[in-house]
Amino acid sequence: QVQVVESGGGLVQAGGSLRLSCAASGRTFSSYGMGWFRQAPGKEREFVAALSRSGSRTYYTDSVKGRFTISRDNAKNTVYLQMNTLKPEDTAVYYCAADVAPPVGSASRYYWDYDYWGQGTQVTVSS
Repeated sequence: QVQVVESGGGLVQAGGSLRLSCAASGRTFSSYGMGWFRQAPGKEREFVAALSRSGSRTYYTDSVKGRFTISRDNAKNTVYLQMNTLKPEDTAVYYCAADVAPPVGSASRYYWDYDYWGQGTQVTVSS
């Protein structure tokens, strides 16, 4: 069983920044593909960013490219999502997820590929 715990959400003004952290348990953290998803009120959960086991490959949804950066520290079993130039439309609950069998050298954009999920952290961007 892998436990995933997000932190770092909060309220920020448009144009501001936040850094989300995601701690995942397990001695094989470095073998997991990791992803961030978000869900706004009344909307479906959507892909935000993902990265491969080594962190060398990263993937982003178009709306956050150039503003968000996903990274990982395998020594700390932690994944980060640095969010800059935040917009009101980024308001959502952000979820971190672990894929214990990611595609080789890659990471999935699809929520159904992820095996373990955190409870989510709220990000609210005011205009």
